[in-house]
Amino acid sequence: MHNSPRNPSADSDPLEVSVHQSQSSLLPQEKSLWELLSTWRNGDLSDDDLKAQLPLLDAWRLHTGGELRLDLGRYSRCGVPEVIYGPGKRPDQIVEAFELLARSQQPALATRLTPDQAEALLMAFPAATVNSLARTVSLGSLPRHERTVCVVTAGTSDRPVAEEAAETARWLGAPVELICDVGVAGPQRLLAELPRLRQAAVVVVVAGMEAALPSAVAGWVAVPVIAVPTSVGYGANFGGLAAVLSMLNSCAANVTVVNIDAGFKGGYVAGLIARPHEPMRAGN
Repeated sequence: MHNSPRNPSADSDPLEVSVHQSQSSLLPQEKSLWELLSTWRNGDLSDDDLKAQLPLLDAWRLHTGGELRLDLGRYSRCGVPEVIYGPGKRPDQIVEAFELLARSQQPALATRLTPDQAEALLMAFPAATVNSLARTVSLGSLPRHERTVCVVTAGTSDRPVAEEAAETARWLGAPVELICDVGVAGPQRLLAELPRLRQAAVVVVVAGMEAALPSAVAGWVAVPVIAVPTSVGYGANFGGLAAVLSMLNSCAANVTVVNIDAGFKGGYVAGLIARPHEPMRAGN
């Protein structure tokens, strides 16, 4: 292979033979490939430049067959594959999504699964990890690292949402410490866990009721605190609305808030924060 621009003979043009569609009818990734190869064919792009740019087109990848339009290019664009949200999907659709991700050598995670959906995934992928409390199934994970995510619950009733956060952060490659039942009604419980909290790169605090725990934790640590409100509580909790409003009004500057019962979102953002930063490269 040479590094100078390519100038094929006028007698043969494989692109003219293989392309029978107008550019306007091509999918975005097909159009980009067509334009890139045309530039190379015309001699305006070297072999090495073509080789460097081809992996970038992976970011456009979609699976469009059947009932799924799976975003297989998300791993290239965002560094994390598409996650499968279980509600409203048949078990076979979720299994198909896992098969497509596995075929593309991408780790897979599904959330909010019913027992039937989880069972179907485990039948198809015996090596998958099932957490029935979190309602998640994962297959593989992103590269492991040593920056810990600490997930904290105010009460035992918050545990399912916390488990979803923990499983998501683990799937993103982080070691996870889970600290349960340290709500503000028993403040000495939180103080006993300060050494573990201070080892974390980011803390996820899951709380319902009046949701005071994130502010209490934030005053003891020098890292981001991701507050996850839960719908745990009595009538005036309004299904988690009181908790989310309380968290949004925290005076602790290192607290940020996600949606009610959104353990996945809390764990996902925590996993991104904890992950050692590496600039995205072509093909990664």
